[in-house]
Amino acid sequence: MNSLENKNKVCAVIPFYNEQKFIRDVVLNTQKYVDLIIAVNDGSKDNSEGYIKDIPGVIVLSSAQNHGKGFALQSGFNEALKRNYEIIITLDGDNQHNPKFIPDFIKTLDKFDIVIGNRLNEINNMPLMRILSNKITSILLTLKTKQKIIDSQCGFRAYKNEVLKKVRTSSKGYEAESEILILASRLGFKIGFVKISTVYANEISKIKPVKVIFNFIKVLLR
Repeated sequence: MNSLENKNKVCAVIPFYNEQKFIRDVVLNTQKYVDLIIAVNDGSKDNSEGYIKDIPGVIVLSSAQNHGKGFALQSGFNEALKRNYEIIITLDGDNQHNPKFIPDFIKTLDKFDIVIGNRLNEINNMPLMRILSNKITSILLTLKTKQKIIDSQCGFRAYKNEVLKKVRTSSKGYEAESEILILASRLGFKIGFVKISTVYANEISKIKPVKVIFNFIKVLLR
């Protein structure tokens, strides 16, 4: 699916940090469904960037230091908007998100302004702490946004460009994805969900739970 078939200009923003094991496969599989990939290297210390920098149709934005996922996402959004893409897909570089669902996200954008992947129909392999933290943050964001938030922590998302033109996250970490939902809801943008599957292997999580919770609370109280 590309812009000629879908009558949309679609790009993917993929932030990554030390993902040399997965990043090439993620990029190559995502290319089947989008017109351009903006891969954001958030200060990787391994050779992640070297695995993708020569792939046609991929722009790599590189930072010398690790700023955080929110910073990387906003960098990718800025580039996508500069190039006037109509739909921006975000997915992680660790191979947990299957790009085959991208057409479902695009279709669901007919009814919503932001579409988020819902992983909670298949939680057998999801770590228990992620299930609990996700449910808690989703409830709190539902109250805050006054919209039903099912899976608040999923980074597999689709945005119409008018959302990202008006919403800019100031958060640099994982809490940025929650901040976007809060700011977008204040402006009247509609948030929807699409069912996806997620692969959980034995990867080492980069999330620091205490810091993430603290920053989430700060965002929630703004």
